[in-house]
Formats: sequence, structure tokens, C-alpha cells
Amino acid sequence: MEKTPCVYILASQKNGTIYAGVTSDLVKRCWEHKQELVEGFTKRYTIHNLVYFELHETMTDAIQREKQIKKWRRAWKLSLIEEHNPEWLDLSSEIE
Repeated sequence: MEKTPCVYILASQKNGTIYAGVTSDLVKRCWEHKQELVEGFTKRYTIHNLVYFELHETMTDAIQREKQIKKWRRAWKLSLIEEHNPEWLDLSSEIE
């Protein structure tokens, strides 16, 4: 996968702790999270599984969408994940 602006959601496990982020290099960013190279929330709560992502034309669009998702209630975020990935599979192997 080449560098493309995207929004992603990581989870610790099914219905576990979730984190929404934005990046232009999803493969690299997922690897950094899995290796716990990213200090902060995801490292502290062991949030490594890529359960949702969406690609965008521009980084501005991706950032805007990330901000929108971060404002959502947890139930809406879970619904978004369930709609696209009902088994909560780690999608990181699909993007490499």
C-alpha cells in the first residue's frame, strides 16, 4: 500500500479500548503501534489491532474525518467497526 491519507481505528480486543488516528502511511503507523514505538494512549493500553480504516484524497479530508469520528459517542464508533469488520479482525495484514 503506497502512502495515502487515511483515518484508522485500533482496538485492544473486540469491544475493548479503541483509538482513532490519522496518517499518510498506514503500514508504517500500524507497525509503530505494534512495536509500541508510539508513546501515549495506545502503548499504555496495549492497543495494537487495526479494526477499521478509510482512505482519503487529501490529508485535510482525513484530518477532518478523524476529528469527526473522535467527537462521536463510543456506540457510534463501535457500530462503524461492526458494519465493516464484524469479527473485529486485525486488518493490518491486508494492507501490507
